Formats: sequence, structure tokens, C-alpha cells
Amino acid sequence: MNKKAFIFDLDGVIVDTAHFHFKAWKKTAEELGFDLTEELNEKLKGVSRIDSLQKILDWAKVSISKEQFDNLTCEKNEDYLAYVRQMTKDDVLPGVSAFIERLKKLGYPIALGSASKNAKHILERVDLLGMFDAIVDGNSVTKAKPDPEVFLNAAKLLKVDPVDCVVFEDSVAGIQAANIANMTSIGIGDKSILSEADHCFKDFTEINTDFLSQLIGKTITN
Repeated sequence: MNKKAFIFDLDGVIVDTAHFHFKAWKKTAEELGFDLTEELNEKLKGVSRIDSLQKILDWAKVSISKEQFDNLTCEKNEDYLAYVRQMTKDDVLPGVSAFIERLKKLGYPIALGSASKNAKHILERVDLLGMFDAIVDGNSVTKAKPDPEVFLNAAKLLKVDPVDCVVFEDSVAGIQAANIANMTSIGIGDKSILSEADHCFKDFTEINTDFLSQLIGKTITN
């Protein structure tokens, strides 16, 4: 029987750090004389820090030196980390902790697949680091989503075939990456935005026992 594995994105799936990124990027954009809207910010979700700044520069039609570019990415990260340092386990999104604990009790391997270079620090802050069997983050991948590298690396670490992996994502790029990797994609958020996902839920409280049984291919009784 095939062994299922579960891969979680971080921002917007496990914790709501998306608004921290937005506030930090908005400040960066203002320094470039550009107003970053929430609509445009949707296109930065699941995207690396370097690629995100390049998108903002393209939108603003601004060119800067490499030194300025590096300084802005560092400043953005410091602004973001200032918010992160205030996080506690109360910042974990609804239903996530209980869902992960259930998967662990059922014996399924779990990995993190995130573009964030601060993933381990955030998981420590919210007391979830020990729940993951593998972590693939922005420090260990070179290609940004929708490239499937982050999820394929996670599958390798978990020793599970990609087709047997289930990915939880809140971004369009992340859903596309899961689909390209031939994994089951589950969107967490707005169905109209995450329309390419195999399944979509508002949050983890909507994922019931019947659906989880369907995912793993056997009936769960506990």
C-alpha cells in the first residue's frame, strides 16, 4: 500500500504571517515611490524575497543598483522579523495544530515546503518545530514556486513518491507547483483565487474525518 505524506506551506497556511510580509513590502515600495496594493501583494505570496523585490521594481518602473537592491531586501527582512519576534503559539491558524497532531498520531510523515528563509525560527516561535519530519525552506532551494523544487525535495526527504504527497497551500504559485509535481493540491483560502487546486477549504476547521479518510484511502475511526 502506498504511504501518504503531507507537505505544508508556512505563510498563510500554518501561521498568518502574510500580513507581516505585506506591511514590510508596502514600506519598501513606499521608499521606491510606489503604492503596493493588496491585490498586487497577492502576486508576491509564495515568491522569494529577491523575486518579490524585482516584481515591485518592475511594477514601479524603477531601476536601482545591486547594492541598493541588497540593502532593501535586508531592510524588508528586518522589518518582517520585528513582527515575527512577537509571535506565539496563539498565532497558529485555526485547526492547524489539531490537524497536524492527528496526522502524527496516524503515523504519517510531515514536511514543511516554504519559500521563507525564516521558517525554522517561526516554527520555534509557535512551538511546532518538533512536529515536522523534514523542512525545506528558502535556505535550501534555488527555484521559486511555481517551480516544484521545494515540494520534490520534501518528498525525497520523506522517502515518498510525489504522487503520494498531499500539499497544503494558500498561494496560486504554490498550488501550481504542487500540480506540476503531480501531488494532490489543497488550497487554504479563497476558492475563486485558488481555483487550480484539487480541493479548497477556508481553513483547517473545514477538513473533516470523511475527507481525510478519502485522502489517505482508508477509513479513520479515531
